[in-house]
Amino acid sequence: MEGMSNGGMLYHEVQEAKLCAVHCVNTVLQGPFFSEFDLAALASDLDTIERQVMQGTVSAAASGDFLSAESHNVSLDGDFSIQVFDLWRWLDAFIEHVWLEVGDGEMVLQKALEVWDLQVIASDSPVAEHAQIDPDLENAFICHLHDHWFCIRKVNGEWYNFDSLYAAPQHLSKFYLAAYLDSLKNSGWSIFLVRGNFPKEFPIASSEASNGYGQWLSPEDAERITKSCNNTQSPQRISSTQQEDQDLNAAIAASLM
Repeated sequence: MEGMSNGGMLYHEVQEAKLCAVHCVNTVLQGPFFSEFDLAALASDLDTIERQVMQGTVSAAASGDFLSAESHNVSLDGDFSIQVFDLWRWLDAFIEHVWLEVGDGEMVLQKALEVWDLQVIASDSPVAEHAQIDPDLENAFICHLHDHWFCIRKVNGEWYNFDSLYAAPQHLSKFYLAAYLDSLKNSGWSIFLVRGNFPKEFPIASSEASNGYGQWLSPEDAERITKSCNNTQSPQRISSTQQEDQDLNAAIAASLM
């Protein structure tokens, strides 16, 4: 195994407002590389491209919603969209307007990770076939449902759930990883793979001035915090061990069927 990254420490961000997309990107990269202002700037750039493309492909009346000043990629409260744009064309001018999607779209998160030469791939894509069989071959997954994003990441050979609704990253065994991903899919979550050359190190000493949401934890501290939260029986998601056990049993039953 290669040397441990970041001295064996885990980088985790706890939920702030609706900035889970920011937390997700940073835990994928394992460091406070992006702020909400960075992602907002990306969203703004993509809005501009969106409007330019729509002006050249559809009528003014049909594209009115896309050409409005309101961003489709980030809301006023900081929630970033799943996709940055869907492009549509006017197919039949003689009969009626028929809209066809001409691109898969790209996520704001994907544009952020592309800065680090990382690819975001849908788990049901043909190129992700091996990950469906053995997810342990991958290094990171992004999970999305409704307005929430979180990352499942392999760090120093071990898997952790870096959901920002948790007080600390939660360790996942290789067996539980596959069952947990299946459970998420069955519950309607969208799963994406992240592939490429992940950053090896982040200067931890300078992290305090980065965004204020993150913390560096040793695996032992993360486990201690998780156990403490579970023992207090907090109603928050950080104490959902029983629910995860039920999800695991359901996933195992489904796989047997």
